Amino acid sequence: MISLSNFSFEFGGRYLYKDADWHIKPKERIGLVGKNGTGKSTLLRVITGEYPLREGDISKLKSLTIGFLNQDLLSFSSDEPIVNVAMQAFERQLFLEAEIEKLLKIVETDYSEDNLHKLGEMQEEFLHSDGYDIRYKTEEILEGLGFSTVDLSRPLSEFSGGWRMRVMLAKMLLMKPQLLLLDEPTNHLDLPSIEWLETYLTSYEGTVIIVSHDRYFLNRMVTKIVEIANQKVYQYTGNFEEYLLQKEERDDLQTRQYENQQDYIRQQERFINRFKAKASKSTLVQSRVKMLDKLDLVEAVVQDNSKINIRFNILKEPGKVICELKNVSKAYGPIEILKNANILLDRGDRIALIGANGKGKSTVLRMIAGAETHSGERVMGYNLVQSFYAQHQLESLNLDNDIIQELASFATNKTEGDLRGLLGGFLFQGDDVFKKIKVLSGGEKARVSLAKMVTTGANFLVLDEPTNHLDMQSIDILIDVFNDYAGSFIVVSHDRHFVSQIANKIWWIEDNQIKEYPGTYAEFEPWNLQRLKTKAATKTVVKESPTVHVKPKAENLPHRDTLIKVLKKQIDGLDIEIAAIKKQIDNNEAEMTKESVYTNAMELKTISQTLGKLKHELVEKEQEYETAFEELMGLE
Repeated sequence: MISLSNFSFEFGGRYLYKDADWHIKPKERIGLVGKNGTGKSTLLRVITGEYPLREGDISKLKSLTIGFLNQDLLSFSSDEPIVNVAMQAFERQLFLEAEIEKLLKIVETDYSEDNLHKLGEMQEEFLHSDGYDIRYKTEEILEGLGFSTVDLSRPLSEFSGGWRMRVMLAKMLLMKPQLLLLDEPTNHLDLPSIEWLETYLTSYEGTVIIVSHDRYFLNRMVTKIVEIANQKVYQYTGNFEEYLLQKEERDDLQTRQYENQQDYIRQQERFINRFKAKASKSTLVQSRVKMLDKLDLVEAVVQDNSKINIRFNILKEPGKVICELKNVSKAYGPIEILKNANILLDRGDRIALIGANGKGKSTVLRMIAGAETHSGERVMGYNLVQSFYAQHQLESLNLDNDIIQELASFATNKTEGDLRGLLGGFLFQGDDVFKKIKVLSGGEKARVSLAKMVTTGANFLVLDEPTNHLDMQSIDILIDVFNDYAGSFIVVSHDRHFVSQIANKIWWIEDNQIKEYPGTYAEFEPWNLQRLKTKAATKTVVKESPTVHVKPKAENLPHRDTLIKVLKKQIDGLDIEIAAIKKQIDNNEAEMTKESVYTNAMELKTISQTLGKLKHELVEKEQEYETAFEELMGLE
């Protein structure tokens, strides 16, 4: 598909890749990884041709189609409804639709054979390219990425950069290019949208290359890891965890080869130094010198041994209860977040609050932190020292300060040595501490803000998306900080790896209440999947058989034999409905081929709209059938 051979690329006076090779094959799902600054995003732009190669060769299939989702698209804006923006992926179908509309107006007065023939050809192409389904496909993908039905008619310009990026992602997925390049696609997605994207990309027919710091996403998505390191491109088969194991083995082997070669070089150099003054050995010495000059040197493995060296000391031990909210309610106009909800945090709780954007997670954090008004009662525990890390925390940094000044202005009781030690733990070494805040990356600013939090001595932390902008190394540092922390905390995060490593309870908002799972994310995930399946099956049974009263709890489900009968009855009914819809589709398609129809603009448009609705209904009924059938198989 694409071959990069012996290629080099210089950027800003240094080589990102030097004499590297990479061959991309069809239907691969590749995770492109490497430290910040190694050139991951640059390599994607080399593949698209945006950055031309000066050294080496790149060859592509002439017919290759490429889609590139990158962070530059955050600034794209339009006053078009988002459904129209995403539908731009169907360039040919939209062109055909516009041309058909023009021809339909023409044939109202000009029935020439040429016009009718051209109209018939365009209608046939439009039909066979699923032109009548493009709106439904677009709506389905946008809703999968978290947009509500009401949102679809809103102009793109009304949405923030993150939501605009979702629209661009939807457009890219609808285009279905042979090669899909995704640069940090999960940065602006909430958890349900990430899970939806995983499912979608797993069955994607083309090749996918993903740059991501989300190792959980990479573990589930990719079949190959490509790492950029030491100006080379290394390939590993498997997901991210398998890559880590293979990389460790490769590094061990390379380290042994390097050490053996260095021993050999030292031996030869001792021989040369010892006998270079003896004429009788000059030939042998020159032979050894030439041999060393021609030696293909094995590079030393550069180990990143940066480990956390931070003690998050708490000032005092709190009481058993950290925080309690009693009968609290919160709403924004007609939108209810909580209604008569009760929340209890105990000492030792390490809670992850997860779920979709817009459900009120940040609002709940602010309520717990005392930064949001609400009805009901908020009771804080004894000896509580609280620290709140909000999403806008990075904006509160003084851009004119250098790093150590920023920390010193916040932690006035700390010596410069204390502050340097703390910053060293957050990977700010030596003169790094004198960097101005305004020149730092988003991830570096986040590390400064987290370092400030460590100085508070708090025994209760409230954190809203602390992993935003952080790379894998920084997230691992944060995991170490929290695992070493002796206090309690509640955190909102969409990073499942982070959550799985630090939380002992999972919270989510449902039916205007806070629901709790008393275990880790690894335990919660399969439990919640089964819960949602049961809930969906329960709703189906209630809809199809109103005489059977089904309660949500598993122990209150109808008798197994009764449920089997209900599901069989439902499946039989769906069989009949699906057959009827297919027959209607066939009839409508046959109607559209008649001259009396395709020469009548109004009648053709009516039948086209009906056909689109029927196809959408068919997809829904087939999904209902599949769900019911899987449930029946599970019971039998």
